[in-house]
Amino acid sequence: MKRVADLSSEIEGWTKLRKRINDALELAEMGDESLRDDLTRETENLEKEMGQRELQVMLSRPYDRGNAFITITSGAGGTDSQDWAEMLERMYLRWAERSHFGAEIIDRAEGEEAGIKSVTIAVTGNYAYGYLRAEKGVHRLVRLSPFDSAHRRHTSFAQVEVLPEVAEDDNSIIINPDELRIDIFRSSGAGGQNVQKNATAVRLLHIPTGIIVTCQNERSQMQNRENAMRVLKARLLAIAQDQKEKELAELRGEFKKIEWGSQIRSYVLHPYQMVKDHRTEYEVGNTQSVLDGELDGFIEAFLRSPELNS
Repeated sequence: MKRVADLSSEIEGWTKLRKRINDALELAEMGDESLRDDLTRETENLEKEMGQRELQVMLSRPYDRGNAFITITSGAGGTDSQDWAEMLERMYLRWAERSHFGAEIIDRAEGEEAGIKSVTIAVTGNYAYGYLRAEKGVHRLVRLSPFDSAHRRHTSFAQVEVLPEVAEDDNSIIINPDELRIDIFRSSGAGGQNVQKNATAVRLLHIPTGIIVTCQNERSQMQNRENAMRVLKARLLAIAQDQKEKELAELRGEFKKIEWGSQIRSYVLHPYQMVKDHRTEYEVGNTQSVLDGELDGFIEAFLRSPELNS
């Protein structure tokens, strides 16, 4: 029924777009100069929407239409990298807001002095995973460190992991309860007296794989457990998908080891300003707009690259 509802909504969107195009053509054929400005604006809006719908047609992989989890983890570099991880958290929350996606922080570990060690965000909405899979990889920041008394230039790294949410009726991932160890503990983060005093945080250990998932952002132990299970299923699905891709690559003779050090994007704030994606060569000089969530250009360049989406 959800699939039917999604398709009905998509068809309705195309029908409305076709009607807007026909209405604009009829007005243009009238030759009324007073309508020129309105028609120009409408044409620009139609071209923008056509571009977005063209991208959505490219999002045909399994899980592309569904929700996503983003996990940001600070890399080597101490406080600077933890601050960089928090900047990325803000960037993706801003992007979700601009793109009309829902975003909920389901787990967050604060840094010792500033920033965060890690954060997991659930992003909900049609095609959330399809768009966000362009962001998976290592992100590098170059700037004058605000935490260095000599104000020297520092390079910081953070890992961005993007996982598709597994639907409840998806039987591709089945977790045996006997293979889980569940620990309950008190939350260490902010959230009010109830979070601090009661043992509501949940840690899941999937024994066969060694995967550990922690959720502590909700006041309810049950909610934290449900969120932890959602993330665990997504991680297990990612492992299964990675294994299939590696097997295919080995058959083709194209297998390459995936390593931490190969950053996908660099954000340079000093000595010049530029954000550059090393996979597509797409770059922007306005770093602040990117850090404020203007990521559509990078995502579109990735999705339109046949080499990256083959």
